[in-house]
Amino acid sequence: MAFDPAPAAAALHRIRRDRGIVAGLPSGIAPATEAEGAAVQHALARLLDADPPGGFKIGATGRRMQDYLGVATPIAGFMRDADIQVGQGAVAFDRLIRPGVECEVAVRLRSDLPPAPCSLDQALDAVGDFVAGIELVENRYADPKRLGAPMLLADQMYHAAAVIGTVADLDWRMLDIAALHGSITLADGSGDTGVTSDLLGHPLNGLALLAASPLAAAFGGLKAGQIIMLGSVTPPVWLDGPTSVTVRFPPLPPATLRLT
Repeated sequence: MAFDPAPAAAALHRIRRDRGIVAGLPSGIAPATEAEGAAVQHALARLLDADPPGGFKIGATGRRMQDYLGVATPIAGFMRDADIQVGQGAVAFDRLIRPGVECEVAVRLRSDLPPAPCSLDQALDAVGDFVAGIELVENRYADPKRLGAPMLLADQMYHAAAVIGTVADLDWRMLDIAALHGSITLADGSGDTGVTSDLLGHPLNGLALLAASPLAAAFGGLKAGQIIMLGSVTPPVWLDGPTSVTVRFPPLPPATLRLT
């Protein structure tokens, strides 16, 4: 019997609407494989008027994040156009469920990437802009390690919103983008640091994996103009209340976010 993603997508949509916590779904509707998780996520995107999406986030591309979540491979999620801000973003804290922020780099595609095997060179050729970014995430999960990868994939992998930095007045292709040092800093001075080499050895390896994934196939491939968040070089910094957040990957312009 073919898997029907609609009941799981409707259940996740209802949990999110009611500001609930995802503790699992009944065995009769829960996705059990990556392909089923991708199908549920695509159905969820349609419920949220996000098909086609403004882009995708790729999570768990770094070793620290994989250890944190208890997964062995990256997991991606769609992003709505309305949830992507540029340069300086602002989001109301009280509309979020257990929010956190992540220290990321991102790209804007200049050409399509079809849902097919993709090399690093093909990924590089498809990129227009390379920028710093902040992903705003929500811990909607009772225990992510017990939920498993198909369920995390189905539920958009923590995603809530994103801010990407403005385009640098330089040729990013002249930079060693696999060795950029990043930092995330909150208003109280706390934060964390990391390096882009932790993102699968090269940040665009994640883009290549995404292009070849069941999720990209479910959405009909990656499209020119979409924003792809390539993963966090640090674990999430969980927030207790309103604050400001800055992510820097010199010499790229920073990205900032105010939680009001």
